[in-house]
Amino acid sequence: MTTQRAVPGAGRRAHHFVDTYADMYDLAEDLPVPDGVPEAAATVLHTARELLRHSYVCYEFSAVAVMHSLIAVEIVLRDRIPDAGKKPLRRLIEQGADAGVLTARQAEYLDYGRKIRNGMAHGQTTHTARPPAQRCLRLWRS
Repeated sequence: MTTQRAVPGAGRRAHHFVDTYADMYDLAEDLPVPDGVPEAAATVLHTARELLRHSYVCYEFSAVAVMHSLIAVEIVLRDRIPDAGKKPLRRLIEQGADAGVLTARQAEYLDYGRKIRNGMAHGQTTHTARPPAQRCLRLWRS
């Protein structure tokens, strides 16, 4: 028996970014998982990419994708910064910028994402109230 898979229908906000689900697939495909990142970070980034693809159907997945990508960034910073230990992400971003692991622009965007993440984690913000974080997507590509 052959099962056909239907292409998911667009959520009401998908048209702000792409015209079709295939376009969203292509958009997400262009987000690299850099060589040399720890396996845990690569796995998290793959999950974030899939969440972004499926945000075509469920817009809120885009915010979850960005939050997931921040987890990957934290994993990489802990891997690349000596004596990272259990320092908070804020401090890792500062150290990453000071050490040249991050550009000033990347550090700025990551700190912005960290604040959003913290607001969501502590119930001050919901993902449905946030517009898509296009700046975070540009950061991921850089």
